[in-house]
Amino acid sequence: MSVADTTPVAGLEKGVASLSVENSSATKEHTNEDVDEEDNSADEGANDDESAAKKKKKNKKKKNKKKKKAGPGASGQTESLSVPVSQLFPNNSYPEGQICDYVDDNKYRTTSEEMRAKDRLNEKQIFDLRRAAEVHREVRHNVQKRIKPGMDLTTIAEMIENGTRTLVEANGFESGIGFPTGLSINDCAAHFTPNAGDHVVLQADDVIKVDFGVHVNGNIIDSAFTMTWNDRYKPLLDAVRDATNTGIREAGIDVRLGDIGAAIQEVMESYEIELDGKTIPIKPIRNLCGHNIAPYSIHGGKSVPIVANNDPTRMEEGELFAIETFGSTGKGLVVEQGVCSHYAKDNGQHLPPRLTSAKKLLASITKNFGTLPFCRRYLDRLGESHYYLGLKTLVDSGIVNSYPPLHDVKGSYTAQFEHTFILRPNVKEVLSRSDDY
Repeated sequence: MSVADTTPVAGLEKGVASLSVENSSATKEHTNEDVDEEDNSADEGANDDESAAKKKKKNKKKKNKKKKKAGPGASGQTESLSVPVSQLFPNNSYPEGQICDYVDDNKYRTTSEEMRAKDRLNEKQIFDLRRAAEVHREVRHNVQKRIKPGMDLTTIAEMIENGTRTLVEANGFESGIGFPTGLSINDCAAHFTPNAGDHVVLQADDVIKVDFGVHVNGNIIDSAFTMTWNDRYKPLLDAVRDATNTGIREAGIDVRLGDIGAAIQEVMESYEIELDGKTIPIKPIRNLCGHNIAPYSIHGGKSVPIVANNDPTRMEEGELFAIETFGSTGKGLVVEQGVCSHYAKDNGQHLPPRLTSAKKLLASITKNFGTLPFCRRYLDRLGESHYYLGLKTLVDSGIVNSYPPLHDVKGSYTAQFEHTFILRPNVKEVLSRSDDY
């Protein structure tokens, strides 16, 4: 899920290792039999004792520890997305993401025993994130085969969201959807999901961004991809995919956010696309950016630009980031436009609303979403009705933030790719990585 950057633009951050949590057990048997011969009567007694001991040991069966059964893995998933990933990967055996060794001044971290020990202290969060990432992978691999022109966007959104709820075993703040499914088409770069009554049909010449999230205990995986059915848009998708991978590669502990933006911009602007006989440079959308992720909060306070700026803020050990880049054939600048569907409760302190309907709605939002983003369809699903005035009151008072759709100029095309990674003490792990992007 994107974050809009409101700061002015001035005019950068591989090896693969493997982390495993190993459980080993060993059983050792030591038998020491010493018999001293003293006299005949002593020998007889000792022989009787030794014979009895050997008989007892012979009859004693060795107790073998039961091996943990491995699950079927992702291949055990059904076409209808009906099997929770906890059944496919029992005992927290979820696949690790792409493991990247640190380089330069942080190279020592990869082999440091101190850093490995420090990393093991954070196993619970890593397991939660890998579970959420596996849900995301299985859902998107499934829907990438099912999304076709002619489908209504509400059908696509519900397909993704229902699959996510099933695979993650949605249970309130323990596990569930990370934020509303973004289905933004063409010049709309982000923050569109259908409201009740919307009937938007996907067309054969559309470029659609699919952005959805999964959380486990508030640990959110945020990842997005772009789909098109016309090969002429391939250079646009290639540019954005390359730019996102560049941002991920450059990211690391102590790296300045502005430097990452510079690297992303350089790669993005090296691409161009031919549309209707015109050669068009591909531009990064300069007021959209990536972000760090905090527990139950999709935007944790740091923004990762996709153009060069002078932001000296550095990435830190232990932080969770979503690197997302947006490319456009338009101006490379988005504005809020259209009916809002995305909302999130503000994390700050506010006076309670005076309007009764607003109070009631706020209680429902706090109970069901907390600070996780939501949309109108989610309120409808809870049975809320006649909530428009209450919602407007909460937005106007700053208790709830609204995130309207973001558009470049009409007639332009935009693309997005995004991954979530964590800066572990000893390695960088791109959690949402798979073979699709």
